[in-house]
Amino acid sequence: MKRSGIPREQLFFTSKVPPREINYKDAKKSIDKTLEVTGLDYVDLYLLHAPYGGKECRLGAWQALVEAVEAGKVKSIGVSNYGVHHLEELETYINEKEKEGKGKGGVLSVNQVELHPWLARPDIVGWCKERGVLMEAYSPLVRGDRMDDDRLVALGKKYNKTFAQILVRWSLQMGFSPLPKSVTKTRIEGNAQVYDFELTAEDMKTLDTDEYSPTAWDPTTSKD
Repeated sequence: MKRSGIPREQLFFTSKVPPREINYKDAKKSIDKTLEVTGLDYVDLYLLHAPYGGKECRLGAWQALVEAVEAGKVKSIGVSNYGVHHLEELETYINEKEKEGKGKGGVLSVNQVELHPWLARPDIVGWCKERGVLMEAYSPLVRGDRMDDDRLVALGKKYNKTFAQILVRWSLQMGFSPLPKSVTKTRIEGNAQVYDFELTAEDMKTLDTDEYSPTAWDPTTSKD
């Protein structure tokens, strides 16, 4: 980041409290360590990586994020892999803290979860959209596992686009912020070339698979 010469205000840096550090004390340490290691004055977005540790630990870790915002260490805060029951637990906490003063509960800005046509999560998406919480979609390309899916192949031919571009476009039209992962320059550039076409309503319906197929873990179902 420093070698790039790009002004700090043009960069958006996100970090997370690791699953094993989801508690007040360790979350505070995690934030400070991030600033120390990166040399940044602030983090643009800090998330709780997973809803693990139980209610007390989850809410304690959230409180650490709120205090980091108050201290100017973090600009925005959110969660990752939170199911509706986790989100409602957090919303209740935020509303209670708001009685102490505006902003005391913090602002839930983002919920980052695995999202793609084979894991569309209408319950979580609906909850977040209703409250103006941005959905960030990780694994939007399904780790390449569906690149030969007949529907993707057909849409790719229709628009002269790669399977990855079709999936990124789907994510954008769903109102998500897709996070395709790549370290290859050509693929990174290709993933961004999705603004010269639009999937039709029929195309979107074709990709409505009604499947529940996570590529790996799914902490949104955690009940602790």
